[in-house]
Formats: sequence, structure tokens, C-alpha cells
Amino acid sequence: MRRIEHELTVREKEIDFGATGLAEIEQNLRTIVTTLQGSVPLDRRFGMDPTAIDAPRPVAEAKLTARILQAVRAYEPRVIVSSVTYQADDLTGQLQPIVRYRVKDGVI
Repeated sequence: MRRIEHELTVREKEIDFGATGLAEIEQNLRTIVTTLQGSVPLDRRFGMDPTAIDAPRPVAEAKLTARILQAVRAYEPRVIVSSVTYQADDLTGQLQPIVRYRVKDGVI
């Protein structure tokens, strides 16, 4: 059986409170990747580490990738991240993560 790889970009989407299956997983991943750590009152460790924001690009990418992998393992264990790459805007200094992942067998 061939495992399907999915790609998540962090473009904004409305929250679907009734999402199920792959749509729910993608929404959860997007929430993990776009939430700053410390901003969730009952779980201050949830989200991305804001200290990477002002780091040089290679350092920021390394820190964010490590945090994405760690956060996905903790908060969305139904997937396996296969790679994290970045789309960079050098004029604004923004890094947009692109997360490639596979859903674990038997989940959906």
C-alpha cells in the first residue's frame, strides 16, 4: 500500500468546528504551526517558540523545524512529519513553513 504524503502551508483558513478526518488533522497542524508558544492560557508550551523570530535565517529554520517536529508529536500524534521546508520573503523577513506529512496507518 502506498502512503500518501500531504503538504500543509500556513495560509489563513476559517476554523471549521465540525471538521473530521484529513480536514481536522490539517486544521490541527495549522493551529500548532501558527500559534505562538505562551499564548494559550492553559497550555503555555503549545505552539511555536517566539525566540526564533529574531535569529539569523538558518538558526530560525533549525529552531522552528525542531519545535514543529516536537509539537506535532505531542499534539497531533496521528501524523508523521516527513519534512519541513520554508518559503522565505527576504524583504519582510518572514518564513512560512511548509510541512509535508503522512497520516499514520489506520487513523482515517
